[in-house]
Amino acid sequence: MSASKQFNVSVIGYGLSAKVFHIPFIALIESLVLHSIVQRSPSPGNSAPDDFPTGTSGVQHYTSTDTVLADPAVDVVIVCTPPNTHFTLAREALRQGKHVLVEKPFVPTSAEAEELVSLARNQGLVICVYQNRRWDSDFLTVQKLLSTGETRADDTGLLGRVVEFETHFDRLRLDKPTTWKSTLSMDNGGGVLYDLGTHLLDQVFVLFGMPTTVSAKFVNQREGRLVSGSGLAEEPDSVSALLSYTETGLLVYVRIGVASVETQQMRFWVRGTKGSYHKTGLDPQENSLRAGSKATDAKFGYEDESRYGRLCFITENGSVEERPFPTLEPETYRKFYELFAKAIVSGKEEDVPVPASQAAQVLRIIEAIRESVKVSRDISLVK
Repeated sequence: MSASKQFNVSVIGYGLSAKVFHIPFIALIESLVLHSIVQRSPSPGNSAPDDFPTGTSGVQHYTSTDTVLADPAVDVVIVCTPPNTHFTLAREALRQGKHVLVEKPFVPTSAEAEELVSLARNQGLVICVYQNRRWDSDFLTVQKLLSTGETRADDTGLLGRVVEFETHFDRLRLDKPTTWKSTLSMDNGGGVLYDLGTHLLDQVFVLFGMPTTVSAKFVNQREGRLVSGSGLAEEPDSVSALLSYTETGLLVYVRIGVASVETQQMRFWVRGTKGSYHKTGLDPQENSLRAGSKATDAKFGYEDESRYGRLCFITENGSVEERPFPTLEPETYRKFYELFAKAIVSGKEEDVPVPASQAAQVLRIIEAIRESVKVSRDISLVK
């Protein structure tokens, strides 16, 4: 394929995800053209046809997926619907010869994920999962600290050998949301573990790979109850999980809470034999996009010095010192789309920014977390 070829993109779903994270970025990529939007029930104030009139934008509008999936003019389908619909839509798009990008959470089960991976390979198509927080600047900063040249297994780097890693998505959210994030069960890809937990676990997977064992607790912090037992009829609003890595002795703590009263919410705490890194606050890109900023705006995604993390390290004389550690300049979520477009052009799985095969592995961790809560013990992930 020629690098100058343009690919027609159809976006299925017209909620926050489509409006904020996908359609604005499609417009920034030369090889991608917004061909159509599927919105089941346009309404005043929430209408894709009003926002993108066909006569001026050239965008086609549909209220069902059948026409789009069967349209040979559509090269790429982006699935931005609730997660219980992802598997069926992605499978049909692949069967119809479309490249596919699926919002996270990918699909409810690792078995479904592996089926889609196999189908895409057989069809010679690209399937990618929108784990955009791999391009959060704070996460990229942590990657730098943990990479060769900054901290190494031979204990010669900035942090030394990492012994504990904490990743948090804590908030003060005492009112229960009314979207699919709380109304869909975990069996259907809903709930906090699939919504926020997918982000945290995907980042952990990128940094450290598959854990050896997993143990976890589910809590309903809003009501003050542990959620446990074989039925797990009650959906948790908070999660605490421990991932263990036998070969290195590393412990990873994954925590999500809704009753965290803090002026600066914890994000990362990385402890090593030579130093530690402590970071609060979320990457600013999502809030900026929600507020109407664009990825092309000057300083989009940048953190000022007041938001930098804190690095503690052992000096040559054995004392411990502390200094701010600058957050990396943002690559921004545009980088994801640049890489996705490259993968579509090449058709190569190795070019996909977030391969569905990796999302399947993250789903295995999620399933182990659920099983640990169900049986109240550690779950092994070693095959």
